[in-house]
Amino acid sequence: MTGLGAVFRPQLPPERLRAVARLADSTGLEELWLWEDCFREGGISTAAATLAWTERVRVGVGLLPVPLRNVAVTAMEAATLHRMFPGRAVLGVGHGVQDWMGQVGARAESPLTLLREHLAALRALLRGERVTTQGRYVRLDDVALDWPPDGAVEILTGATGPRTLRLSGEAADGTILTAATPPDGVRRACRLIAEGRESADRTDDTHRVVAHLLTATGPDAEARLRAELAAEGLSEVPDLGVAGDAATVAKAVADLADAGADTVILQPTGDEPDPEGFIRFTAQEVRPLVR
Repeated sequence: MTGLGAVFRPQLPPERLRAVARLADSTGLEELWLWEDCFREGGISTAAATLAWTERVRVGVGLLPVPLRNVAVTAMEAATLHRMFPGRAVLGVGHGVQDWMGQVGARAESPLTLLREHLAALRALLRGERVTTQGRYVRLDDVALDWPPDGAVEILTGATGPRTLRLSGEAADGTILTAATPPDGVRRACRLIAEGRESADRTDDTHRVVAHLLTATGPDAEARLRAELAAEGLSEVPDLGVAGDAATVAKAVADLADAGADTVILQPTGDEPDPEGFIRFTAQEVRPLVR
């Protein structure tokens, strides 16, 4: 079955999160995703609060920009969440928006090298290993977690370009695709991810592909969708986003799933007038129509 979730966008003030999180939990939504967009809301702080407010919904963070964090801190925070809320936290890491990284003095000369080193060290630490490494960016001297997770931890990577998609297949447990990825883009991404998995001899491992789908519903849905695509410079990309009722949205979800997405996360427009209503729509109207 295709997984289904929704995004709490950080254009909303953080004090709105509690009501949305509790509604996601009570309506049976499978996954609620949070963003760490500069300079809005922190990914780990919002994830911890959401997990504490809820009982069953999985909480994803897509994504933590690796230039902002020492890998030991990422590992400590991930391990803490997984020990307190087993099986419910999903963390994605990635390059971050390079302009934002430049604003805070954290832009890496080689983002791909940084991400590769971060992933290798992060996954080793979360396996409970003691790590010493002297990379270009990641340097650890005899570091191990006192409280590693009790079981395997799924670490996803946000990826758009070919080299990062291959790296995700090689070194991560899953890939997060942005809402700027139409079904044909998902197919291309899956091929590149498969190349990375094959190069690392990981073809027997599971690798989850999480695709975001820009979604609008309600009487002004089409106008809001088109306005957001235009603002992002994506108006000319075919088959991007969906506006309409539950059946229309479910068909768009199915198209992404057929292209290779294992989980589809509905992303409301930045001006969504009813965030709670969007959660109900996803969980109660779209979910029953998605196989």
